[in-house]
Amino acid sequence: MGNSMLETYLAGADPRAELVVRALDRAILDAHPDFDVAIKYRILMYALEGDFGTWVCAVDAGRKGVALRFLYGVMLDDPLHVLRAGSSVLMTWDLPFDAAIDPAAVGAFVAEAVERNGDYKANRQAVQDKAYAAAEKAGRRPKAHG
Repeated sequence: MGNSMLETYLAGADPRAELVVRALDRAILDAHPDFDVAIKYRILMYALEGDFGTWVCAVDAGRKGVALRFLYGVMLDDPLHVLRAGSSVLMTWDLPFDAAIDPAAVGAFVAEAVERNGDYKANRQAVQDKAYAAAEKAGRRPKAHG
């Protein structure tokens, strides 16, 4: 299923993003082959058991590069210091079109996100409140994420 979604997604994406998007898709699915994959909001989303309301990660090819997004990224360790804040809980790893993808590094982030999915779902409001408070304290005003 992921392969046909990947091809559909790439058909509408900037051609410069193709190699990075393919490498990310491969690393994501190698880390967790049982993802459900769909195109939602013009991004390639990966979810567990069809739950796209609390998707795990997503690939978004933009004009300047490719973003690997983690819905509840604030719960992830970031040993590489590559994640930047998005909404109150969203974190993004920005990659240029010519990025060399490290499948092990991507896989580690994905595996941790899968592992923390249940915690996020069980404690969603508390995680959002804590992340929002931390962002406010740091002088950022994140958008709340529903």
